[in-house]
Amino acid sequence: MSRKIRIGLIYGGKSGEHDVSLQTALAVMKAVDFTKYEITPFYISKKGEWRSGTPLLGPAQSKEALTFSTDDASVPASNALAPIFGGIQTKGDVAVSSITSAGAEDLGLDVVFPLLHGTFGEDGTIQGLLEMANIPYVGAGVLASAVGMDKVMMKKVFAQEGLPQCIFRHFTRTEWEKNRAYHLMELETAIGYPCFVKPANLGSSVGISKARNQEELIAAVAFAFQYDRKVIIEENIDAREIEVAVLGNDEPIASVVGEIVSSNEFYDYKAKYLDGKSAMIIPAEIPQEVSDEVRALALRAFLAVDGSGLSRVDFFLGKLDQKVYINEINTMPGFTPFSMYPLLWQETGKPYKELLDDLIRLALERHAAKQNIQYSFDAE
Repeated sequence: MSRKIRIGLIYGGKSGEHDVSLQTALAVMKAVDFTKYEITPFYISKKGEWRSGTPLLGPAQSKEALTFSTDDASVPASNALAPIFGGIQTKGDVAVSSITSAGAEDLGLDVVFPLLHGTFGEDGTIQGLLEMANIPYVGAGVLASAVGMDKVMMKKVFAQEGLPQCIFRHFTRTEWEKNRAYHLMELETAIGYPCFVKPANLGSSVGISKARNQEELIAAVAFAFQYDRKVIIEENIDAREIEVAVLGNDEPIASVVGEIVSSNEFYDYKAKYLDGKSAMIIPAEIPQEVSDEVRALALRAFLAVDGSGLSRVDFFLGKLDQKVYINEINTMPGFTPFSMYPLLWQETGKPYKELLDDLIRLALERHAAKQNIQYSFDAE
């Protein structure tokens, strides 16, 4: 198209990763090429309230529009800030009704970039809303997002694909409360100590604990249940943490392999975002044959969940036996210029701005391909 592409940038959100989303959105806004794109920011508060600013046409405006506080009452600090889709401050349900009844053209958008991490953003919910409105959007679709967010379902899909994984078990809060003794016995027999306890649906290593004995295990399960109704327990592997970035739709490509050296005992939220001491080694110092194996497995994982746009696939590499285990796929990874995903592509030869261009192109191509699908029929 000859005019600028109009992008709706959605950020914030109700999840525990709200602040991470703010960092990502600010980074994208500072890096976007305003000779190609016009940006309209859409902020979702921690309470689920939607607000928007007027379209932004240059970098000076973008810096003002995304100068935000993490307080619930905060909004993008644009003087032109206006409630989304109407003359009143809208709640989530009003925003949903407005979007689905309007569509991309009525909203003045060509594509949406949902920079939302965690629940209510990375789990297929916002993707479903955009599908209903027939609005093109960057990243994974409803299915891939939901499977990638739910670690239990993700691991079941990976198992069906034959991808190597560590031993894991899972249960809901109800199952745990009804038969705690059985689950403790099963965990201690099949996995043992130490082990990792995680909420099934969350990202950025929120709610994760390492348990070294039964007392710590019970406490870790209670902690994980604060974030989800389902938890997953995984065996501890003495391993290096390596990651691969994937880009594409039906014919994805994989970046070079990177390694995370955590500042903490494991790569938790503090190590990722707070202390600034964890190291990223790109490319990872591993044998070429291991790198080739990991990249091939990353592409298989991406296709297994029907991924699109972007994903980061994380692995464990056994320190003694060099065995590779897939850990998880992240369908909306951190996207600041200092995040692993863009850094992997930078080392592969694709700078940040080019990466943004590719993601917008892939979103539009995927949407165009779906327009030929017939969703209803007349019975004869």
